[in-house]
Amino acid sequence: MPRKEKQDPHEAERLFGLPPLAAAMRIRPISLPVWTESKARLIQQYLQLFVRVTKHGTYIDGFAGPQRRHIDEYAAKLVVETEPAKFFRSGEPARLRHYYLFDIGSPQIEVLSRLREQHPDRDVNVFHGDFNRRVDDILCPEKIKPTEATFCLLDQRTFECEWATVRRLADYKREADYKIELFYFLPNWWFERAIAGLKTGHNLERVCLAWWGREDWPTMLSMSRWRRQEELKKRFQEELGYRYADSWPIYAVKARKTRIMYFMIHATDHDEAPKLMKRSYLKSVYREPYKKLSLYPLDEG
Repeated sequence: MPRKEKQDPHEAERLFGLPPLAAAMRIRPISLPVWTESKARLIQQYLQLFVRVTKHGTYIDGFAGPQRRHIDEYAAKLVVETEPAKFFRSGEPARLRHYYLFDIGSPQIEVLSRLREQHPDRDVNVFHGDFNRRVDDILCPEKIKPTEATFCLLDQRTFECEWATVRRLADYKREADYKIELFYFLPNWWFERAIAGLKTGHNLERVCLAWWGREDWPTMLSMSRWRRQEELKKRFQEELGYRYADSWPIYAVKARKTRIMYFMIHATDHDEAPKLMKRSYLKSVYREPYKKLSLYPLDEG
């Protein structure tokens, strides 16, 4: 026998029925921050704040090109196009001085080269090749002074950034007051699927050993997703010597469910940096508040 639906006890109190919701009015409910399409703006917002403290800086992006050509908002573009802030006292511009952008893909290099041409007033340098092999091209005093505040984005797709590369970046300014600040994107949701894609044998060992950087990589494969990001945070502090290492989840909606796609691990020595990152993250969360309300449930169709 068909199940009788429970009647709303307040239905009789309504003077008239609610009008049907037009399709164009439907708003997808968003309950968790920060979204994948906002991660580039998170980096931009953080650097805007931090450059007011450092007054200068160098930006490195190891995987700088957009993953797809139609993407118009990617971190390198937003960071290069950010207008300098003004000091409250001196009036001198606070801005990043140098930009070192790397990518291995030819389509990405074309996009980055156009970005450089569009901003001849900025010191934008584009490097074609594997960042793991070419990072030493800029780790020298002629490119990065020990006193220059330096920020490096490692927005890898999955296993592209080798741990040896992360270590070289961390070690470059070890004797300075502040090492190169790192934004390391740890893939999360599709991690196990990517591992399965490597199958077994030599290829799996070669990729995982280079990416994880230790012989205990099989143990890493058995970790939960949460444990894996906790272990990496600890390694940024204990192995690489950073004073702070915090993890910030980056979300997306997949199959109508909210998933953590990445953890962005922020490693820094500066006491103000964690506070500024928290401020930037919250700003990214509330950037589009209209998405946070859902007056009607979504149709299942």
